[in-house]
Amino acid sequence: MLAIGVMIWLGSEVMFFSGLFAAFFTIRSHASVWPPTGTKLDTIQAGIFTVILLASSFTMQHAVWQQERGKRTSAKRWIVVTLIMGAAFVGNQFYEWITLSHHAATDPTVTAYGSLFYIMTGLHGLHVFLGLVAMVFLLGRLKGPKGDPGETAVFQGVSYYWHFVDIVWIGLFSCLFLLK
Repeated sequence: MLAIGVMIWLGSEVMFFSGLFAAFFTIRSHASVWPPTGTKLDTIQAGIFTVILLASSFTMQHAVWQQERGKRTSAKRWIVVTLIMGAAFVGNQFYEWITLSHHAATDPTVTAYGSLFYIMTGLHGLHVFLGLVAMVFLLGRLKGPKGDPGETAVFQGVSYYWHFVDIVWIGLFSCLFLLK
């Protein structure tokens, strides 16, 4: 039941992010220049952290497989690796926000592109952060030598959420960094 509930909830998240993408493409279609002249995005750095975030999907899935096989210590290690990768991604997002806020082209109070950039990456970053919090709770659940009957479903639910967040980032990265 938990997995079904998570999938239904993720369906509502798909609708939420679909609204953001719709706003992005609507505003973009009315702009004569997109992104604004003077926009200085570090696509290489963002690409590196995109790879890190996407790789964290594999580490998260590996943690789930380890937990399903009763290898609790290994599952803990893979969750910690995933936590570190996700935290590195969020740290880079924060760095980008600070860096880009000093440029008029990406200032959220000056351009629509800046507003969309901060809204879309901010809400995604919040979702990544919530995924990291869920992983901390997974680590807490792994205390002790044996799990409880619902542990596997919780692991799977958190992994579904984490994979979703990674897939959404592919769309966001493509729209914000690659589409000119």
